[in-house]
Amino acid sequence: MARSDRGERPMNPAAPGRREALRRLAAGAVGSAAFAPWVQSLTAFADSHARLQTAAPEMAAQAWTPAVFTAQQNEAVIALTELIIPQTDTPGAKAALVNRFVDRVIADAPVAQRDAFMRGLAWIDARSRTDTGAVFAAATPAQQTALLSRLSDERNKDAADASGVEFFQAIKAMTISGYYSTEIGLRQELGDDGRLMLPEFHGCDHPEHQ
Repeated sequence: MARSDRGERPMNPAAPGRREALRRLAAGAVGSAAFAPWVQSLTAFADSHARLQTAAPEMAAQAWTPAVFTAQQNEAVIALTELIIPQTDTPGAKAALVNRFVDRVIADAPVAQRDAFMRGLAWIDARSRTDTGAVFAAATPAQQTALLSRLSDERNKDAADASGVEFFQAIKAMTISGYYSTEIGLRQELGDDGRLMLPEFHGCDHPEHQ
């Protein structure tokens, strides 16, 4: 998805082109006028969370309960984020616990942005049921990839997919921000020595969304 936006196998994680593409994608999502205002605002909000997050290797051993997501919703977010940044030569979003980052962001987000995200998450499961007979997390990898490939296709102008397109734009940028705020993303993927920062994101330019 974020690796190719066409459903191909992910690129080699050591390739600088992939790293730069992901980071530019996240940066572009924050200020893109083509994105819905709630997507821009939530993406900027998630980035501010990522900047404050401290990588914690011991987090995996801690008991954790979602603040917002149900078990089914959490499984969907895990599946979505792992498809966006899958495991290759380095761990993917699932190993980096990006679902926990997304849950925390949504718990703290303004109500309007939280509600829009949750409607989009519900849309994903509903569309997956229609297309495959199963909720997103229970669909096959090929079925999941087919749905996300359609949502990430810039040529898709189907009004019936509009909610899903907006949701995917939001979770894709949130996944990248969350992943590259973790020890896995910064140290194992980027080889950061603790000094590297993600590019400065300026956020939504609309005054009403500041």
